[in-house]
Amino acid sequence: MASAQIRKSTPVLFVEAIEPSLAFWQERLGFERPVEVPDGERIGFAILSQGTVEVMYQTVAMLRKDSAAHAVDFNGDKTFLFIEVDNLETIEQELLGFEIVMPKRETFYGSTEIGYREPGGHFITFAQFKR
Repeated sequence: MASAQIRKSTPVLFVEAIEPSLAFWQERLGFERPVEVPDGERIGFAILSQGTVEVMYQTVAMLRKDSAAHAVDFNGDKTFLFIEVDNLETIEQELLGFEIVMPKRETFYGSTEIGYREPGGHFITFAQFKR
C-alpha cells in the first residue's frame, strides 16, 4: 500500500492578538512575515518564517469567523514547540527579557535546552544537541 509523502508540518498558534508575539519572532529571532491577513484594524492571521522553520498565528476571533466548528473545541489551549538550534547562547541573548519557564538544563537525550513562554502564552523550547 502506497502512503502519502508528508512534506511539511507547521504549527498554528491561536492567540487573542498576534502583534505582541511579533517582537519574539521577528525583532529578536529574525523571522520574516511573508503573509499577513488583516482583520479590521488588527492582524488576524500571519505566517512567520526563517529558513525551513515556519510558524502560523491566527487570532481566536479570526478562528471563529473562519471555522466555527474548530472554534467550539478551542479552549484557550496552548502549544508546546520544540526547536533545534545551532547556538543556544545566541538564543538566550536574543530573547533576554522574555519569560523563561524552563531554566537551562542538560537532558538525558543529549541536548542543552531552555524554555520560554512567548507573549501569546505558548511554550517554546530551544535545544542544542551535542554533535
